[in-house]
Amino acid sequence: MAIAIISDIHGNLEALSTALGYIDEQGIKNIYCLGDIVGYGPNPNECIEIVRQRCNVVLMGNHDYAAIGLARIEYFNQFAKMATYWTMERLTKENQEFLKQLPFIYQTDNMIFVHASPSNPSHWYYILSVEDARMEMESFKQNVCFVGHSHVPVIFTAEKAIKSDITIEQNQKYIVNVGSIGQPRDGDPRLSFVIYEPNNGALKYIRLNYNVEKTYQKIIKSGLPTFLAERLLKGY
Repeated sequence: MAIAIISDIHGNLEALSTALGYIDEQGIKNIYCLGDIVGYGPNPNECIEIVRQRCNVVLMGNHDYAAIGLARIEYFNQFAKMATYWTMERLTKENQEFLKQLPFIYQTDNMIFVHASPSNPSHWYYILSVEDARMEMESFKQNVCFVGHSHVPVIFTAEKAIKSDITIEQNQKYIVNVGSIGQPRDGDPRLSFVIYEPNNGALKYIRLNYNVEKTYQKIIKSGLPTFLAERLLKGY
């Protein structure tokens, strides 16, 4: 049974709604969210409430952690700090409590899911190279690990980085970055997520246009930094 794996929504309601519409059209019932529901975007509460209703698995992301006052944000850049404080002031009590109970990791016999890195899911390491991936692979026994965090869609084996759809083979390990729903950073402004079919190993990236202009205008009107709106238009 196919699984849709989404991550890094970042309060972008238009992108999330578009992704879920596509998932529904494909008849996919299992949706896993790898975290960072909030941060940067103008609709944190709405996105949390949708994820709560729609996702079978929801994990903690570093921006979720920060928005409930549990993360040290002195290491955030200025825009992330501003967005964190903005989000903290607006989250409902119910949504704060939902974020507080999110786990850092979800595992099955053949798959592992984290926001950032499997070696230490609560420390928010980035996996940006084959060398990084090779080290991280030592920390899990499963066939494939799904991550988000960097907002850049890429598949790592122990030997190479792949930026295309593949068939997962059982005799090697993979780390799959599913990209970002709400703030892509690979130069492509279209939202990104993955559909994976465990039965046959088929892994497919989905890239979709969404009403980015609407999100842009919401960010401007909300008082969030203009940079957070402008970066959506170019996907950086």
